[in-house]
Amino acid sequence: MTEAFRDRIDIALTVNGEAVEARVPASRHMIDFLRLDLGLTGAHSGCEHGVCGACTIHVDGQAVRGCLMLAAQADGAEVWTLEGLTESGVIRDLQDAFVARNALQCGYCTPGMLASAMDLLEQGGIPDRATIREHLSGNYCRCTGYEAIIDAVEGVAKARAGKETA
Repeated sequence: MTEAFRDRIDIALTVNGEAVEARVPASRHMIDFLRLDLGLTGAHSGCEHGVCGACTIHVDGQAVRGCLMLAAQADGAEVWTLEGLTESGVIRDLQDAFVARNALQCGYCTPGMLASAMDLLEQGGIPDRATIREHLSGNYCRCTGYEAIIDAVEGVAKARAGKETA
C-alpha cells in the first residue's frame, strides 16, 4: 500500500442537499475538496489563510472558511455552497440586491460576501449598518468600497422584515 493511499480518509456528508461519499487525502482542505473533487467552483480559494473570506461556505448552518477546514472535519456534516444556495433560491433576493446596487464588480469576493451576508440575515431582524459592516469584516473586497454591499444587505433585511423592497 502506498503512503498516499494510507493517508486517505473516507467521508460521507451532504453537499447542497445531495449525499456524497469520498476518499480524500487527510490534508485536503474543504475548499479544495469542493472545487477539485466535486467541481463546485462557486467559492473561491483566495488567501488560503482564512483572511479574505472568498472561500466562505455554510457547514451545519454556520458560515465557515473552506480553506481552514479539512474535508475530513466535514464528515457527517451538511454543507452548502453558492451553487446550492443559488439553485435553492434561498439567496435570490440577496443576489438581486447585489446586482441592483452594483455591489459586485470583479466578482471574486461575491460568493463569500453572499454566504456571509446570508449568515447575518438568517439571524433575523434588521441589522444596522455598523452590524452589517462588522459581520462582513472578514470578507475583503478590493473593488466596491463596501458601501454598495452594505446597502444591498440592509435593503434585503428590510424587505424580509416587510419594511421596504430590496
